[in-house]
Amino acid sequence: MNTPRPPRSTAPRPLRLGPRSVTALALTSASGVVAFGWPLLADSTSGLAHSQDAPWLFAALLPLLLAVVVATIADTGMDAKAVAMLGVLAAAGAALRPLGAGTAGLEPMFFLIVLSGRVLGPGFGFVLGALSMFAGALLTGGVGPWMPFQMLTMGWVAMGAGLLPATDRLRGRRELLLLAAYGALAALLYGLVMNLQGWPYIAGLGSGVSFVPGDPLAENLARYVAYVLATSLGWDVPRAALTVLLTLTLGGTVLRALRRATRRAAFDAPVTFEPRP
Repeated sequence: MNTPRPPRSTAPRPLRLGPRSVTALALTSASGVVAFGWPLLADSTSGLAHSQDAPWLFAALLPLLLAVVVATIADTGMDAKAVAMLGVLAAAGAALRPLGAGTAGLEPMFFLIVLSGRVLGPGFGFVLGALSMFAGALLTGGVGPWMPFQMLTMGWVAMGAGLLPATDRLRGRRELLLLAAYGALAALLYGLVMNLQGWPYIAGLGSGVSFVPGDPLAENLARYVAYVLATSLGWDVPRAALTVLLTLTLGGTVLRALRRATRRAAFDAPVTFEPRP
């Protein structure tokens, strides 16, 4: 008679979200939705819809919100071991960004961020995604009003990977297929969302893809779809394809390495201090 094998144990995650962390993440994400979507969300009679200062206002506000959520998460459960792992993975993600930034949308850092979020959880993933994009921007010289938006969007990408279901039961090829599908969708949505950040800057150019303040939602939405198709789809599709390729070929090795590192770090082991003899 065959004895059923016990289920594999999940490596302890370096950060477990508490009420304060969840609240900070929720408020920052809600603010991010407004910061990205105000051209489509603002009523045509509101002053925001006609304001040319709105993009700059949100570009100044988002870094403060990101700083608050990172500080809150770090204060509520990130110990020295988690900080060390965060530094290593953020440096690795930043180092991958120059390999493909600006080249037909090929960005290998998406692959690492998605797999790290899957193993290390949504809270750790959000902080890792934001810090990796920040460090990568410093390396590539990509610092500008768009950087806070990139940090927030990459944080969402990693957090979403950490929220994928069935971490204990889903392993092997099925897990890689799930992560590849999520990575492709996240890579496409990243470009779709990030386009909202730059779209209002071309208002008034008189083209069929420009944002027109105060126009009905349906008309501006049609212009935005045309803007995405004309400007970024050629970058978004290669990014998604590269993420799928790297996940299916290297994903198993990287997942095992990340899980082995988290087990050896023993994040769930209590820290005790013994008196010196």
